[in-house]
Amino acid sequence: MGAELERVVGFMDELLDVDAHPDYRTALNGLQVEGPAEVDVVVSAVDTSEATIAAAIDHGADLMLVHHGAFWSGLQPLVGRHYRRMRALIEGEVALYSAHLPLDAHPDVGNCALLMRALGLEPAARFGGYEGAPLGWRASTSGLQLDELARRLSHATGGGDVRVIAGSGSTAGEVAVVTGGGGSFIGDAAKEGIDTLVTGEGAHHTFTDAHELGVNVLYGGHYATETFGVRALGDELARRFGVTHTFVDVPSGL
Repeated sequence: MGAELERVVGFMDELLDVDAHPDYRTALNGLQVEGPAEVDVVVSAVDTSEATIAAAIDHGADLMLVHHGAFWSGLQPLVGRHYRRMRALIEGEVALYSAHLPLDAHPDVGNCALLMRALGLEPAARFGGYEGAPLGWRASTSGLQLDELARRLSHATGGGDVRVIAGSGSTAGEVAVVTGGGGSFIGDAAKEGIDTLVTGEGAHHTFTDAHELGVNVLYGGHYATETFGVRALGDELARRFGVTHTFVDVPSGL
């Protein structure tokens, strides 16, 4: 017996506080595409793409849960690939729910907290934010070696490559985690006395920023650092509502 889509969506909206959490205007957190009234099968993915939608349909999904939703380009006509995505969801009778920064920031099912725990560290205090809302986490270590932290990050993200910018030295004392495109937080880390920032990716100038501001930076990949939240949220739906949950892995390598 499935769960009512309205109940499932209401639970996620409340858990993640999507109505009150600041985000980019085009993120459109919450239910983006309506679907069947009853949910038995949930499929999660990092991105909304033709590939992940097709995989969700193949798995018999009633609800697709994503981190990166379908409307990042803002107002756009329903033509080309945007039309193909919407048509596939509607004809496949798959609802689409998106959770961006609210999912990054959540203390239990959020990308940042879960990645920090996967590194063997316990989130101790908030770090960074967006429009006044907290986003990442920080923790203290007893002089963890930087190469060991990089090894842990590679393991946590499925064995992917980790780019290390040793701007502070060979050890990580105070570590902050912001998943995804968090290279812009190097300056914040320096101001808060954090010597090591773990994130997904950053712009070219962050190499110089890290060295001149004295911050170690570990890049584990935008996609790879943001698989944690949708997986955890999907698993929580399975526990709470008795639905089945499958994570669809379509890595970008970026």
